[in-house]
Amino acid sequence: MPFLAHGSYRIRYELDGPANAPAYVLVNGLTQYAELWGAYRDALLARHFRVATFDLLGQGASDKPGLFISQEDQVAALHLLIGELDDGPVFLSGISFGGLIALRYAIAHSQRLSGLVPMSCFAELTPQLLLLGNALRTGLILGGTGYLQDLLLPMNLSDAWLKPLLNNLDAVKRQGWLVNDVYALQNLMESFLDFEPITPRLPSISVPTMILNGEFDFLTPRSLHETLRTHIPNSSLVIIPEAYHAFTLEKPALTADLLARFAEDVMAGRWHGDGGVWIAPQEAGGPLTPFPAGYDHLRAIPTPGKTS
Repeated sequence: MPFLAHGSYRIRYELDGPANAPAYVLVNGLTQYAELWGAYRDALLARHFRVATFDLLGQGASDKPGLFISQEDQVAALHLLIGELDDGPVFLSGISFGGLIALRYAIAHSQRLSGLVPMSCFAELTPQLLLLGNALRTGLILGGTGYLQDLLLPMNLSDAWLKPLLNNLDAVKRQGWLVNDVYALQNLMESFLDFEPITPRLPSISVPTMILNGEFDFLTPRSLHETLRTHIPNSSLVIIPEAYHAFTLEKPALTADLLARFAEDVMAGRWHGDGGVWIAPQEAGGPLTPFPAGYDHLRAIPTPGKTS
């Protein structure tokens, strides 16, 4: 298990695939760990990418500082990981809190990236997100990691994904209990509950950017992704149908396909980040379609009503 050194801290990482291949770097969400990208690693390796994953400071097998963990530390850890890659194309994607770290990296180091994919992401805290974040932190402090998972699962995932697992949820949550420390998670949560908005800095992101948002994302709704779409110059927004905040867990085949296709389009010169809004297909490999004209793209995807 290789580690990088950031000051006195160790960051656990994994690199898979040939050294000369274009690389995808994947950044975990707040309560996640690198193994959750397993399906993405396999799918992207099959599409001839190199794949880099790691545990943020405070997560998994990386060190867990006892005091405050800053977002700047996370960006520095990410920069160390990207420094392990060759000089070829590097595509960066992150989910939720990991998307925020990816955005901050792209602001500081756009010249090192070929493309950016923020998913279920935000550049500032709306009052709703701030209150939700504070409530989740309180739940973590009072009830521990297991209670935080109990709160997040129904917020992040659909009934269709949860229903088959209802009688076996402890097994689903067990790895999270084992690898995530309650105090480290509290530090991670505090690092995003107390930060200045980065919206004014988004126009400095010069790389092609595909923004992914679940249709029914409750934690980071469409308005937060609209901020990204309207402030990042070379970007487009893709809505994942019938998906929630953690669509990377629910729809790995589709999402990995979208990541690969985005990178292939960028490298082939086919990407046009014109601020458009698109609807992803239901299954991997299907076509993207423009959001229907005349409808409000900040709401759900319009579909024909059922007839009796």
